[in-house]
Amino acid sequence: MFALLRWLGVVLPLLSGCSINQYQPGHFQFTTIVEKAEAGPGGWRAACIHATVVNKSTLEPYFCRFGVGMPMETQEVPLMSVPLAQRIAADCANEALREVIASPASPLPGLVCRQFINTFDVILDRAVPGSKVSVQCEKKTKPIRVDF
Repeated sequence: MFALLRWLGVVLPLLSGCSINQYQPGHFQFTTIVEKAEAGPGGWRAACIHATVVNKSTLEPYFCRFGVGMPMETQEVPLMSVPLAQRIAADCANEALREVIASPASPLPGLVCRQFINTFDVILDRAVPGSKVSVQCEKKTKPIRVDF
């Protein structure tokens, strides 16, 4: 089963005309933006990703840039360690990736990037309410480049 999923992860991007990497927890290098000062919900972490999307027809790269923000603690989710936040972000990004590759809205890398960001935002917010994925990165974050 795992081999089939891995094979689909390689073949589907080729069929859709674009290739986007699989995300690993280490890609999400979270920076504390707002310190958690008291007990209960609060605090904010953010990461910045510059991922390469390749148009398989022209072999032209497109850099899909996005920011990921997560609360450190919410009413629904207790205080999260950085490794747990990284794992959740990577799992949600890969789920969004699978959904977008299964039915891309366009063959254009820029539109695939936007569809990915929107899908990732919905999935991450379901996992950790209050989380955000956007086209902008927080100024304090260091962009992490994810190449093919």
